[in-house]
Amino acid sequence: MNTQNNMDDIIAGYTDWRGERLTYLRKLINNAGLGLSEDFKWGTAVWTYKGTLVCAISGFKDHVKINFFKGASLPDPLGMFNSGLDSKQHRSINFAEKDTVNEAAIIDLLKTAIQN
Repeated sequence: MNTQNNMDDIIAGYTDWRGERLTYLRKLINNAGLGLSEDFKWGTAVWTYKGTLVCAISGFKDHVKINFFKGASLPDPLGMFNSGLDSKQHRSINFAEKDTVNEAAIIDLLKTAIQN
């Protein structure tokens, strides 16, 4: 399976800000230099570290999401997580169209997720 083409096709299906935001988040994760591997599962891009699921990105009707598979165990001093707060494992950050992305905070969450 070609991860690149699958996610490219998903992103191309969004002809508005969501496609741009998914592309931005994907580049941020891939260029963070953390040794994450991009894969394609459940119809979207997911990233693993040494075979362990770390995060995924997805587009929805009114937001774009980055989901941390073990986010419930991660410290979130900046209060980035705004979705999945009742989940026993997952935590997510939902971005609406006008929301800004705190790159440093997301990279810090990725680093912490890898360490855990």
